[in-house]
Amino acid sequence: MDNSWKDLALEVIQGKELSDGEALSILQCPDGELLELLNGAYQIRKHYYGNKVKLNMIINTKSGLCPENCGYCSQSIVSKAPIEKYAMVDKDTIIKGAEKAHKLNVGTYCIVASGRGPTNRDVDKVVSAVKEIKENYDMKVCACLGLLKEDQAERLKEAGVDRYNHNINTSENHHEQITTSHTYEDRVNTVEIAKKQGISPCSGVIVGMKESLQDVVDMARSLKVLDADSIPVNFLHAIDGTPLEGTDELDPRYCLKVLCLMRFINPTKEIRISGGREVNLRSLQPLGLYAANSIFVGDYLTTAGQQETADHQMLKDLGFEIDYTNEITAEELV
Repeated sequence: MDNSWKDLALEVIQGKELSDGEALSILQCPDGELLELLNGAYQIRKHYYGNKVKLNMIINTKSGLCPENCGYCSQSIVSKAPIEKYAMVDKDTIIKGAEKAHKLNVGTYCIVASGRGPTNRDVDKVVSAVKEIKENYDMKVCACLGLLKEDQAERLKEAGVDRYNHNINTSENHHEQITTSHTYEDRVNTVEIAKKQGISPCSGVIVGMKESLQDVVDMARSLKVLDADSIPVNFLHAIDGTPLEGTDELDPRYCLKVLCLMRFINPTKEIRISGGREVNLRSLQPLGLYAANSIFVGDYLTTAGQQETADHQMLKDLGFEIDYTNEITAEELV
């Protein structure tokens, strides 16, 4: 496609929505034009977020023991991966995780639990911990507990949960190739339940699960329709013992193109480089932040991230700064 990526970016800032052809051209961008494409994505990112980067940290409060059959997940019932399995941790453990996040200048602390959805007892524990976290730390709290019921969402909101994460993971067309134990609509419904209670919706994807380029475009468009405030972009880290074991479709340059696509289609949203960035972006990790404006620090659910100090050094080397604000202000959206 013969175009100027910077010109296209300026059109997006002015309200243009990409055609499918334009979107696919980003994913098919010749490697020789990659820096120009990143510059285009950076124009959009800089317009809405400047050089600020939001930091997020996960605590895995419940590991394994999940009845779902998601092909990418080491915690699923079909996985043979040798992971640590445990029931919901106690409130003090969740609070200690928040204390660590606070010391690392993390803006959003993510309380994650495996399983189809939370029991009421699980919600009780999260609610109790969140109330105490909010009393002691000025940080945003995100919950990621699976498929959610309306009364559970209401309780989480009342406790002070700011954001709820439930990823669509893949396109509606590709969903049944990844899991059959719940539907794509189940995932969308959980995001809508959170939104109904006034909780900021967080929903993202996992790229590299044998989907097509059009599937990736469809994911980006679906997240725009969902109006997800935060979009985590995960790159498959294929774990031995899972159905997707041995899958290796990604290279660092393509991962950067995916991040650019997400920025072009969801220009005002928080785009977060998430799981798998270390093994898929590798030495090109810093370049991802010219399109994205958010990262996870520390470890993920069952895989290790790079050291938190390395992430802080990366931001310093880029000349970027940590975004300590909890929300985007109206002044930033100009």
